[in-house]
Amino acid sequence: GLVYAKEYANPHPLATPADVEKNKDKWIVIDCRDAGPTKDKKTGADLKGYSDGHIPGAISLGGQCAKVLRTKEESVVFKDAKGNIDIAKYEKIMSDAGISSDKTVVVYADAKRITSASVGYWILEYLGHKDVRFLNGGIEAWTGAGKSLDTKEHKLSASKYKVNLVTGRIATTDEMMKIAKGKLKGIQVVDSRTPGEYAGTDVRVKSGRGGRIPHTTMNVSHTETYDKKTGMIKSMDDLEKLFGKLDKNKRTVPYCQTGTRSTLTYLQFKLMGFKDIANYDDSWIVWGNKTDTPIEK
Repeated sequence: GLVYAKEYANPHPLATPADVEKNKDKWIVIDCRDAGPTKDKKTGADLKGYSDGHIPGAISLGGQCAKVLRTKEESVVFKDAKGNIDIAKYEKIMSDAGISSDKTVVVYADAKRITSASVGYWILEYLGHKDVRFLNGGIEAWTGAGKSLDTKEHKLSASKYKVNLVTGRIATTDEMMKIAKGKLKGIQVVDSRTPGEYAGTDVRVKSGRGGRIPHTTMNVSHTETYDKKTGMIKSMDDLEKLFGKLDKNKRTVPYCQTGTRSTLTYLQFKLMGFKDIANYDDSWIVWGNKTDTPIEK
């Protein structure tokens, strides 16, 4: 059966299919999967997209949230000429999609693309969206509850979206450099990659530099934190088994290869009641490709 959100220290970010259905006229629902059918890069299996059937009333941003809300090259947030987040670009994306700052937004994907929904979740959090929810179990939970899908495209009329940036929800490479060099103490750093990436045996950057950021507190692969078949996030007890030795009052920064898997860890830390969480958006694709960043193996 479905694990209900009440057991989490902060259950607010999770939505159930019943919540979504009950609030269908009030909430904005974003399908974070691809716009149409695609192939799974690893297995070649057919993956259904928005046009194959989505939650009735859900909108698409035109592709996976993990792709359309970030740069193609490094999967980092869009930046302006000065290197700061491109607020105008995000306001345009959200306004064009008809998303209003004051409405509850729910993101969902499927078990295979769970991190595309968590990227959508984290970016909205970073943009200062007041109320963002994540549909636990995604579209599988929806159809599993006997609810129907719709194939016709749903569009909202344009809105006037206002970004209210929460800068603390992102960790920059500058901040991570200070942590790595021991100049900034008391920050917990969590590597959400595989044990091989953490050890430096599995290298995924052009530079060939593998390993981890010095002063990383722990490594917990994001695959350990949810059920890969159902896309359900593990229970509070299970998350405590994985992350229990961390201090929920200290600033805690998850990272991975492209800052994608780490957004799922970010969401889980919210559920667990951590007070100050930031995603290291640049992650290893930036860190590992620089020449001046310290690395540990």
